[in-house]
Amino acid sequence: MTAFFRKRAKNAKNDILSGLTVALALVPEAVAFAFVAGVDPLVGLYAAFMIGLITSIFGGRPGMISGATGALAVVMVHLVAEGNDMGEPSEQLGLYYLFATVILMGVIQMLAGVLKLGKFVRLIPHPVMMGFVNGLAIVIFLSQLNLFKDANGDWFTGQPMYIMLGLVALTMGIMFGLPKLTKKLPEALIAILVVSAIVIFGNLDVATVGSFIRDGGGEGLKGGLPQFQTDIFSKVPFTLKTLWFIGPYALILAAIGLIESLMTLNLVDEITETRGNANRECMAQGGANIVTGFFGGMGGCAMIGQSLINIKGGGRGRLSGIVAAVALLIFILFASGLIEQVPIAALVGVMFMVVIGTFAWSSFRILRKIPLTDAIVLIAVSLITVWKDLAVAVIAGVIISALVFSWENAKRIRARKRMKEDGTKVYEIWGPLFFGSIKAFNEKFDVKNDPENVEIDFVESRISDHSALEAIFNLVEKYKAAGKTIKLKHLSEDCKILLYKANPKFREVIVEDIDDPRYHLAENPEAFTKPLSEYKL
Repeated sequence: MTAFFRKRAKNAKNDILSGLTVALALVPEAVAFAFVAGVDPLVGLYAAFMIGLITSIFGGRPGMISGATGALAVVMVHLVAEGNDMGEPSEQLGLYYLFATVILMGVIQMLAGVLKLGKFVRLIPHPVMMGFVNGLAIVIFLSQLNLFKDANGDWFTGQPMYIMLGLVALTMGIMFGLPKLTKKLPEALIAILVVSAIVIFGNLDVATVGSFIRDGGGEGLKGGLPQFQTDIFSKVPFTLKTLWFIGPYALILAAIGLIESLMTLNLVDEITETRGNANRECMAQGGANIVTGFFGGMGGCAMIGQSLINIKGGGRGRLSGIVAAVALLIFILFASGLIEQVPIAALVGVMFMVVIGTFAWSSFRILRKIPLTDAIVLIAVSLITVWKDLAVAVIAGVIISALVFSWENAKRIRARKRMKEDGTKVYEIWGPLFFGSIKAFNEKFDVKNDPENVEIDFVESRISDHSALEAIFNLVEKYKAAGKTIKLKHLSEDCKILLYKANPKFREVIVEDIDDPRYHLAENPEAFTKPLSEYKL
């Protein structure tokens, strides 16, 4: 028992300090995404607290941070607007439709966990992952540029811009230089505290978390504990019409949330050289969104930027995420006045350092060394991430990679032809037989001019799908129609079972009792009569 606690307490200091840094960075992000979605800042902050806490405790990836995200907010804004149009402005129906949608979104995500769909994240190719990381870094960078504008959307000029740039540079300088002096202090947290002290004691007129909230139309960071939203049941009718309205939004949000979460999980796995549980993360994300919907949060998923801040700060365990979530709630309840004084420039500097650490700079070096198709996928995913969103980019990248893989394998089907002494023509098939290679497969045979007896040997081929089975079935029918005898050899067991189900006559065509020549020598050790030195390897 002592060893159990000692093992988990080993990184406790780093987890706690890193969690506090993340909590500070969560505030403007959650507020900004709430504004994007068209809801009150507290709706975003409550989501960050509840989702962050639940996924930290029950999720499949210790050290990963979850909360309200921009990828979901851009979808929610349309949902909230349409919901508001269904009633009077004072009713805020859009907000309650949002809560109902988040609950349904959570149910869908939990179903994905139950059905173990999280394992499909392993099918994401490495070029897609690199493109995703690069696109993400660009998106984070571009999102921070909006903080260099005033309440009217105009860029800072003159002294305000110089002060902003100076504070951002100072933050980045501290984060870059402090680890070279000592690794015992969390550079991000120290940078935020130093820059905040300079702004407060220097009485500098700069944008702060408080002014950011007020400029967006909020009343401040101060709030109470999340309350159970009983009005959902009275304001949102539980009818088929409601399900028809919120269903598509819930499905899109669930897909985006899971893709972003599982991609983040994959990224953190690579950085920490450990392995998370994707299906468990699906369950945790779903459960967190259900709870969040009932308690007035806007829903969310894994936050890649904050997760990287946490990992970079030394946060590795569940404690870091728990501390971040609890600290955020404490800020809302008791320390709103202090947090509102944190300059936005300090948080921008932290995010810029995250951008530098996130971008896969090695991709520039390897672009000319990897296959052209992989380079195209990498660049395409990066651009689509910036143009659309992370989920669309990943799906597009996987589809492109799959099509390229299919095309390349379609060209690998081969047929070696030979004649037996009795006049039987043998086709030895090499390569995968699937929907993409069927055309090339059919072109290998000359039904009209072949002799009376034909054998097709599949010893070096693999029947991959239903299209391949159909191709074999049609080929057999062509030879039979021409009055010729055909035999199929070395078909896999599953392929034979399917062909027998399709037509019992295949029992007359398929040769069952036959040795596999690939294992013939292994089964006859007497064949190895010479010393090993005489064999050419």
